[in-house]
Amino acid sequence: MKRKKRLSDYWWVCLWVPCLFILFWQYAGSAGAFNTRVLPTPGIIFDSFVKLIQDGVLQKHIAISLQRVIQGYIYGSLAGILVGALMGVSPLIHRSLSFFTGILRPIPIIAWFPVTIMLFGIDETSKILIIAIGAFWPVLINVIDGIHNVDKKYIEVAEVFMKPKHTILGKIIFPGAAVSIFTGLKVGIGNAWVSVISAELLASSSGLGYLISSSRELAKPGSMMVGVFIIGIIGWAINTLLEFLMKFILPWNVNDKR
Repeated sequence: MKRKKRLSDYWWVCLWVPCLFILFWQYAGSAGAFNTRVLPTPGIIFDSFVKLIQDGVLQKHIAISLQRVIQGYIYGSLAGILVGALMGVSPLIHRSLSFFTGILRPIPIIAWFPVTIMLFGIDETSKILIIAIGAFWPVLINVIDGIHNVDKKYIEVAEVFMKPKHTILGKIIFPGAAVSIFTGLKVGIGNAWVSVISAELLASSSGLGYLISSSRELAKPGSMMVGVFIIGIIGWAINTLLEFLMKFILPWNVNDKR
């Protein structure tokens, strides 16, 4: 018997709160509840959005930020997978690196900005390095945890049948850790997106972070809020894309019931 659809099953339910929030915000601004020259209404923000699109400014900043994120994320996630796999598989490597990584991991991304700027200046290298660091840690931790949480019974059975090490890694350990690895990749891309915006706010002449910073300095709150919301929308789109890829690549993930 087919289950009757509940209200929560419809995709458009997620639009209720944003729509009500925007309507209330527009009404409050139009009624004079706050200074719209400081906090613009949705109507003013939309007008600024249209102007930025027509001038080609928004597309340019989005493309630059995405290019930086992709480069830094690729470097950081690949390094996280490689180091995490070595630490997860080899007790010796894990013991050798655990103290070193334990010291570096709690350091916030913002603390690395002065270091990278001193080493590489304010060019692209410093920004991409910051993004790579932001993506590296969640990938590393989830790869290690995923490998360590693989059911040991499967490994023991493979060893009883004298399966070679590469078969155990490729057929048991990495498939068993795949869900955790994808979780790390999702968190990593979120960190990478936050890192690029932070880097652009502090030291850049292009990108969405720069758009927000320059709009604030030029007293253009509409353009500033456009940049803020575009950051959120792109972040949501990236996360949604990764969730889709995870469902497509890992259809056996029983933990994903959405």
